[in-house]
Amino acid sequence: MKRITIIFGTIVALGTGLNVFAEDHDHQMMMGSMEHHQMMQSANDPRISLGLSAQMKQHQLSNMRSHLEALQSIVGDLAEDEFDRASDTAHAKLGLTPEMQKMCSMFENDQFRKMGLAFHQSGDALGDALKSRDKKKSLLALKATMNYCVQCHASYRQ
Repeated sequence: MKRITIIFGTIVALGTGLNVFAEDHDHQMMMGSMEHHQMMQSANDPRISLGLSAQMKQHQLSNMRSHLEALQSIVGDLAEDEFDRASDTAHAKLGLTPEMQKMCSMFENDQFRKMGLAFHQSGDALGDALKSRDKKKSLLALKATMNYCVQCHASYRQ
């Protein structure tokens, strides 16, 4: 009986070890495949790389997600005729605040920097248009702001 228990324990241990090895191998293969895919994607991506450090890249991506959330909030507020709240969001989250001006000035790519500043200026223009409580004027300003998003993402990559 003791011999069967030892044999069974050995089989289980070997099976577990093989399973861990297989999972690790699969993980390594998947990661290698993802890295290959990313390299190929970068090679086929005609957009201009900003060449950001990993830390700066994450910071910039976080800012862009925040901008997207602000746009979503503005659209919702606009749909509910909450012009003042939408205007406040536009100025605070999209406008050319001193923080955003400092952030934009850090980029080496002159065209990207100019586009970033223009985007944030359009955020302030959007905030002003929303204050007018004119829905058509506000939507046209929103379109102009979002145009910078589309133009930037079509031209640049992290």
